[in-house]
Amino acid sequence: MKLAIRRLFVDERVKDTPLARGIRSRLAGVPEEVVEGPGKVFAHVLSFPDPVAAAKSVLYVTRNQGRFIRPCPGTSEYTCCGYHILHVGAFCPMDCAYCVLQTYFHPPVMQLFANQDELLAELDRVLLARDPAIRRLGTGEFTDSLVWEPLWDLTPRLVERFGVQDHAVLELKTKTVNIHALKGLDHGGKTILAWSVNTPRVIREHERGVTGLSARLSAAAQCAEWGYPLAFHFDPLVPYPGCEEEYRRVVREIFARVPGEKVAWVSLGTLRYPPSLGQVIRERRPGSELVLGEMVPGLDRKMRVFKPIRAALCREIVEEIRAAAPEVTAYFCMEDREVWENCTGSWPGEKGLSALLDRSAMWVCGIRE
Repeated sequence: MKLAIRRLFVDERVKDTPLARGIRSRLAGVPEEVVEGPGKVFAHVLSFPDPVAAAKSVLYVTRNQGRFIRPCPGTSEYTCCGYHILHVGAFCPMDCAYCVLQTYFHPPVMQLFANQDELLAELDRVLLARDPAIRRLGTGEFTDSLVWEPLWDLTPRLVERFGVQDHAVLELKTKTVNIHALKGLDHGGKTILAWSVNTPRVIREHERGVTGLSARLSAAAQCAEWGYPLAFHFDPLVPYPGCEEEYRRVVREIFARVPGEKVAWVSLGTLRYPPSLGQVIRERRPGSELVLGEMVPGLDRKMRVFKPIRAALCREIVEEIRAAAPEVTAYFCMEDREVWENCTGSWPGEKGLSALLDRSAMWVCGIRE
């Protein structure tokens, strides 16, 4: 996708950093303002009738003042995968109707962190410590991992840092095809390229400004040729009449394009959202089927697809994965024991999912201990 930045704000503290200088050069002609803190940026975005839409064209270059590495904000009510976030920036220029980032950040502002040397120093300390609880890290929780490639060179630096160690893996999760900077890197097989996927109907109706499914799979196949391990995330699964066969078709297309032995995992997560996001969807996408289906409050107080419906859909997809690539690890994102057992006949336990994915990552990425 092409970035459409129309306004650039730069924090006074980082105006002379390499990242700020590089972005300034690459966005030549875009109005820029140096600010002291985020107040003026927030006010600018909130002055529009649709702040979420406005924020998609406003970039704020600032510094991260907290930790760069943090556990994924899962919930104790559902089985969590034990993933760790590399916090490189916030929000996203793509506009997916179901995206929780629309309400996670208040107000939603696209931010990139310029203190990258501090990020890399913290990462080096974590990798050197070889903490067995931190084996899988990724940049795709609070923003898309590859959407910012036109503006910075952080991704190659991360990939090559992971390539020279043998403790952990990096997951880059994306809906883009911005893979050009990955060619020729010394990745050592320690970076997993992951694509969020869905049926063509869901992409067409609910994901604005993104690449289509076929383009994503072509990018995945290219990365596999470059030696990168892969992963795929079906999240959110959106039930609708006839969706079962359409999701099965997506699974078949994935494994017709990429070898199963290169895939570390496939995750499944059904549609879920906090009530605040439901209100945003109603306001920004009137009549959206995302808030018209059989949704009930879950244990985490998020609205969730009625359990028998989501279990049936997950079971269909797991069956197709097992038929197409029986060696691939399939797991559920934020699901309970009942759904796990209903769909797979087993449950990894409260801590078992993290260990299962660690083993899968180490094996596919060639880490033998």
